[in-house]
Amino acid sequence: MPESERYKRLIEDSGDGYWVVDLKGRLLEVNQVYARMAGYSADELVNRHVSELDAQDDEEAVKARMERLLAQGHDRFESRHRHKKGHLFEVDVAINFIHESNRFLVSFRDISERNMYEQALRESEEKYRRLFENAGDLAYGTDLNGAFTAVSESLLTVTGYGRNELINAPISKILTPENLELARRMTAAKLAAEKQVTRYELEITSKDGRQIPLELVTTLTYRNGVPVGVQGIGRDISERKRFETDLRIAATAFESQESLMITDANSVILRVNNAFCKCTGYTTEEVVGKTPRIFKSGRHDKEFYRAMWDSINRTGSWKGEIWDRRKNGETYPKWLTISAVRGNDGCVTHYVGSHVDITERKAAEEQIRRLAFHDPLTHLPNRQLLLDRLQQSLISTARNGKKGALLFIDLDNFKTLNDTLGHAMGDMLLQQAAERLTSCMREGDTVARIGGDEFVVMLEELSGQAIEAAEQTEVVGEKILAALSQPYHLDNHTFRSSGSIGATLFSGDHQEAEELLKQADIAMYQAKKADRNTLRFFDHKMQDAINARAELEAELHKALEHQQFELHYQIQVDCASRALGAEALIRWNHPTRGLVAPAQFIPLAEETGLILPIGLWVIETACAQLHAWARDEKTRHLVLAVNISARQFHQSDFVAQVRAAVQRNAIDPNLFKLELTESLLLDDTEKTVATMNALKATGVQLSLDDFGTGYSSLQYLKILPLNQIKIDRSFVRDIATDPNDAAIVQTIIAMAGTLGLDVIAEGVETEAQLEFLDLRGCHACQGYLFGKPVSIREFESSLGQSSSATS
Repeated sequence: MPESERYKRLIEDSGDGYWVVDLKGRLLEVNQVYARMAGYSADELVNRHVSELDAQDDEEAVKARMERLLAQGHDRFESRHRHKKGHLFEVDVAINFIHESNRFLVSFRDISERNMYEQALRESEEKYRRLFENAGDLAYGTDLNGAFTAVSESLLTVTGYGRNELINAPISKILTPENLELARRMTAAKLAAEKQVTRYELEITSKDGRQIPLELVTTLTYRNGVPVGVQGIGRDISERKRFETDLRIAATAFESQESLMITDANSVILRVNNAFCKCTGYTTEEVVGKTPRIFKSGRHDKEFYRAMWDSINRTGSWKGEIWDRRKNGETYPKWLTISAVRGNDGCVTHYVGSHVDITERKAAEEQIRRLAFHDPLTHLPNRQLLLDRLQQSLISTARNGKKGALLFIDLDNFKTLNDTLGHAMGDMLLQQAAERLTSCMREGDTVARIGGDEFVVMLEELSGQAIEAAEQTEVVGEKILAALSQPYHLDNHTFRSSGSIGATLFSGDHQEAEELLKQADIAMYQAKKADRNTLRFFDHKMQDAINARAELEAELHKALEHQQFELHYQIQVDCASRALGAEALIRWNHPTRGLVAPAQFIPLAEETGLILPIGLWVIETACAQLHAWARDEKTRHLVLAVNISARQFHQSDFVAQVRAAVQRNAIDPNLFKLELTESLLLDDTEKTVATMNALKATGVQLSLDDFGTGYSSLQYLKILPLNQIKIDRSFVRDIATDPNDAAIVQTIIAMAGTLGLDVIAEGVETEAQLEFLDLRGCHACQGYLFGKPVSIREFESSLGQSSSATS
């Protein structure tokens, strides 16, 4: 139950009357107990001034009492209140000032009958004594020295003492020094002022050490008109104390840093806290009585709100990101949680909304995206963003039947400029070239810089006929060549350059983004060989690469059959170069080509489906190696990581494969780490998260590989059951010299820390990189600085080991 609702329930469920009063003496809330006590309904009392009900204090007296309360925080006294029918009734009043909400919490107890009882006690001491022993409340008598002369059964029951243990014993037997001093002061006050009755609170200590809060009413006892002792009646107020504590906690929680709003069942705002007012710019008075529609930003359609309320009505709650509008008109994003509060009859009585302003988080995410997917020099999309847009364009062209084109542009004589005038001039030329390329484009086309002096233009929505599309592409290409051949004014220098352009058309039918980029690159080199400052289309008769791929596929099948694969191990260390584990990297020991790196055959294995048996072999071999390491004291702690492809991950029985390998080799699953790529997040995120949770249930660790090179994971990172993220080598390479890469890496490390994830950096090759990472909280590294991927024997030799899974 929300704290605000619990707060109200506590007041309503109490046996005492309660007011909540503002600093002006107006009643904000009244519970049913007090309303019945005074003969009113609760609604009749709200907004009345205290003095209208308190028969003893006028407005000035009330104001003076409130000023004292602001200083001392609480007060207790007796008063007379005026019943609706006109007669007076006596009440015991306790007031506490709640600093967090600037409100007074006032409790009442009708003491008319009790006062009559006290009067009867004073009139007849003998009658009092007859009632004393059997009193339901805790009763006692002492002499003026504080020794017990009488105790009731109820007091003995509560404290756990026998009568003989207390009679004639000092009252200090059940009082701490602080409470004893309080009791003595009260007795002295009675003696000095000859006050017949005093009322106060203290704590007694039971025989077993428990502290029991009591509300005491004490009177002096007389003999021959001379005071000879004190008699008291006490009531255990433990429940009330707990209740008051709960009230304070609830009030404090309502005034927390999180913005809170409470509405009735019709969404009319009843209450907001200070954090809400600070966030939205509205005062409480400006929003109470209104509906949350006043905050709408206009960014969400009716379907968004329909889905929100459907969730609330079905499940009782909704949470998610939403954009609202502040009082000053500014729109902002927030993370909102809405909960329905139901009464005993099951019907909704209130809604409680809490939200957190996520403006800064959204800005940080956008900054990461910009750093990760845009070239910092020209601010154009980089290769990663280009490939993403190209992938989307391939999907759309396949659907609508139109064609697109890629133009790969290389600036002629750029190296000459760098060598003669320096890199600063080269950067200026690149920036001017980027502006010229952008000016040649239609809206919706993409210009990207993919490295050095290489740019790529992607044209979309071309004719569905190949010849017409080629003609449209040629028109744009000639426009680009004309723009690039104009003189460049670089400070005091004028430089002439031109461009060589390679072009290829695409229609989305069984085409791959990387392959298209390669085709345009090949065509660009044809343009350079021709005479530069020209455009060439890709020659589809160039099948050498395709033939080579077909041959490689056949050899991959043989490699599986003849067990030509082996694992190499690259050490992973902490920043003191202590071994934490290794990443297992597959190598193809080809009979004629020698050792083949994965980059030369894994893409083809992915395309052909051979990645599935190859991936299973890697998992089995890695688990066997962990089993071998477990037999050696010096290697049994090492964690072994393997790479898992998206296609392998999405197999229906992949979790079962991993579980079987772990069990078959009897390894500690916590030492086995699966490195997953961001690309697997692009397909069916819900299913992906479910598979990852199932893998975590087996005990293995999960790491997100090459983090930062894709952008889908930023959206889903908080829901992925990861142990670790790995910073891609492309960001690590220049962290000591490139402020953009340094900013990206520092942001990733901070984000990982916030999410409670470990982080490891790959591609660490220099001490400067290592020092940068260590100082910013990344304490696990991998790279040539510590060791290249090597065979198992070389790896273990570097550790001084000799165990092997194959020995």
